[in-house]
Parts: sequence; C-alpha cells; structure tokens
Amino acid sequence: VFNLIKPPPGRPRVPSSPAPTAASAARAAATMARRYDSRTTTFSPEGRLYQVEYAMEAINLAGSTVGVLGKDCVVLAGEKKTTSKLLDQGKQHEKLFKLDDFMCCAVAGITSDANILINKLRLYAAQHIYTYGESMPVEQLVTAICDFKQGYTQFGGLRPFGVSFLVAGYDAAHGFQLYHTDPSGNFSGWKAYAIGMNNNTAQQIMRQDWKEGLSVKETLELTAKVLTKTMDSPNPNAEKLEISIVERTESGMVRFRMLGDAEINKLMADAAPKELDEAAASGAPAS
Repeated sequence: VFNLIKPPPGRPRVPSSPAPTAASAARAAATMARRYDSRTTTFSPEGRLYQVEYAMEAINLAGSTVGVLGKDCVVLAGEKKTTSKLLDQGKQHEKLFKLDDFMCCAVAGITSDANILINKLRLYAAQHIYTYGESMPVEQLVTAICDFKQGYTQFGGLRPFGVSFLVAGYDAAHGFQLYHTDPSGNFSGWKAYAIGMNNNTAQQIMRQDWKEGLSVKETLELTAKVLTKTMDSPNPNAEKLEISIVERTESGMVRFRMLGDAEINKLMADAAPKELDEAAASGAPAS
C-alpha cells in the first residue's frame, strides 16, 4: 500500500491558470507586433517586416489607379484626390507621369515619395539613352527602381517609400508591357491591374472582361468601365481623372500621350449608359 503525499496543512493548493481567451490572444499578438514594428530591419518571430506592410496599407487609401494592356496599346488611369477649379491642370499632375517617349507611370500612395522615385526613373531612362543610343527596356527600368526601393527596407534609419507604381511602356523586344511595383521592392507583370481604393472590385471586373487582343477603343472602354465601378464620385469626369496611353499609331510609330479633357469626358459619359444597361439586365441597381 502506497501512502499518498498530502500537502502540509495551511498551504493552499495553487489553482491552475485559466485557458487563454480570444481577447487575451489578440492582446498578446498586438503586444508582440509593437515590439517589432518600429524598425524595417527587424523581423518579427513570424518572419514579417511590419513597417513594409504598413507602407503597403497606405497605398490602399490612395485614389483608384488602373492599368490595362491591349494589343497595340497600354492605358493608365488614375483618380485625382486634389480637385479644384482654381488648379492649373496644365502644370499639375497628381497620378500620371511621363518617363520617356515610350514609357509612363501611374502613382498610388504618398506623392512626395513618388516624386523622388520618378526623378530616379527619368534619370535611369535618360542615362540608358545617352549610353546606348536607344530607349531603355521596360523591365530593366522597373528592375532598377525596385532594387533602389528594396534598399530602403534593409538599412537602419530609413523608411520604405510609401508608393506603388503601375509602369506602362513599349520596347522592341517585348512589345507593350504593364508592371506593378510595391514598397517592398517586388514587381510583377500584368495584363490588367488596379491599385488604390476598391482595387479588389476593379480586379474582379477586369478578370471577367479582359481578353486577348483588345483594340485601343476596347481598352479605353474597359478602363472607363472599371473607373465608373470603383470611383467614389457618382459622375467621374476630366476634373477628377487623368488618363494616358502608350499606343501604336496608324503609321506604325509608338507614342505616349495624355488624353484631353474633352476625350475623357466623352469616354466616361459613354461608359455610364452601358453600366445602367448592364445593371438593368442583371436586375441589380447601378452603383
């Protein structure tokens, strides 16, 4: 017979700790995040760089920005947040910027950060033309700027650039191309892509409606349709939009151009009745 060992009198039993609740687990996770989110150079135990993730979140607050690739063109469009009849539209650009004669980019995020990177992009493109006598390949330019952006996630005392780009362009090797870059320094090639507010809705529409071999007219119409669905404004027009295109002309030359106010207004006005017709056919109210 074994004698059971009893605790000496006067010493209470220590109760077991209660199982953690969902709220306590969330507080623990938040505390853990705060330990590692002050520096870009420190990994969390889950292998995450929180400052880089926060920079990506800043982009989701920017105006809708859309890029669509066609057979003989690439279209970029962006929603302007700063609108006023007093603005000189000829001197002010918020979303779309020319890089060289065959490339342009659309911006989503902190515009002041974008200005630094746009100057870098233009410098890289000009140096390549000066050295080799020909326009820089689109992917090579995107790779160069992403290497620069990645450096700002790896060294102490720096913060990531809070901006994403859609880069559209043409080169002789690969034709018309569309690329997306993010603050981490990653980039990817796309046939149609959207960043900024309501980007999930925009990408869903483009997955359904994009097809190979879109003409210039069809590419512009798809861009307008996406903008009418994703912009907060009920009546999108040239005051709230910038649209540019890199296209092949009838003579075979490739050119970059910004769409004028009259062209944008007509494009958006034509897209609105189509949206109403589609909504009536499906039995759903138009957005």
